[in-house]
Amino acid sequence: MGAASDRDIRSSELRLFLDMLMAERGAAAHTITAYTTDIAAFLGFARGRGEDAGTVTPDTVRAFLERLAKDGLAATSRARKLSAIRQFFRFLLAEGMRDDDPCSAIDSPKLGRPLPKVLSLADVETLLDTARGAVDAAQSEPERRRASRLYALLETLYATGLRVSELISLPRNVLRADDRVLTITGKGGRERLVPLNETARRAIADHISELDRDPALKGSPWLFPAQKASQHLTRQRFGQELKSLAAATGISPSRVSPHVLRHAFASHLLERGADLRAVQQLLGHADISTTQIYTHVIEERLRRLVEEHHPLAKREAGWLGS
Repeated sequence: MGAASDRDIRSSELRLFLDMLMAERGAAAHTITAYTTDIAAFLGFARGRGEDAGTVTPDTVRAFLERLAKDGLAATSRARKLSAIRQFFRFLLAEGMRDDDPCSAIDSPKLGRPLPKVLSLADVETLLDTARGAVDAAQSEPERRRASRLYALLETLYATGLRVSELISLPRNVLRADDRVLTITGKGGRERLVPLNETARRAIADHISELDRDPALKGSPWLFPAQKASQHLTRQRFGQELKSLAAATGISPSRVSPHVLRHAFASHLLERGADLRAVQQLLGHADISTTQIYTHVIEERLRRLVEEHHPLAKREAGWLGS
């Protein structure tokens, strides 16, 4: 690839573009540096093909992106560089320095959808066992009340796969009609029924018993009230308590969040043969393609399992993808 030179960095077109970023958009110094680096590198590549800012063709833009891909640059980084180049040529077109935009027909690199983090069944059981143990080990009523709340939150979340916003805002009387099923109002006002297992029902019942011991919380309208009975627990506080629990179990807190437990609920069901449509309904996904991401998680886990443990994996590296 043609290297960017001082000539490329001092390109009059590039200087005018950078001046515009600073004057009209108030771009920060690090942003200017990033644009300078990305665009100058491209101009150096174009110069190696006998082109400059005024004569660059779409084929040169494509060739530049292909070279970045061959050099192992991640799709996200290639997309960022293309964004800088695209803005540069739009500026030249708007200023009358070009009659066309060579990037107009260039597609951004496909980023793909990142696979969600998922805890193993053993990890989830460790979290639940530790949370349950904290209830038994509590030395005071406030400590027991907090531990009981966290344990009920975890059992309910893993039993139902609720979104954290749905979980923390559950009303106190959510189980009054039928303690075997939760009626959840999700995104877009769509209602769904989510079954509740016996372990989660017991955890919630014990948690409510603890709440009833505190006159300030007994009348709260929320199943998981905050210190002020009129407010429910915040997602930030729940996340903090969950990460503290993870640290106590030896699991990296960076791997654990309420949303990760929702992922675990879905992937563990699918691993055990649950129907994809049923999991979609339980999660409250409007589009089944959102639920299908969990099948990719399982496929990736199986691929790694074979690569790590198959007796021929090291000898025939890469055979699985052929």
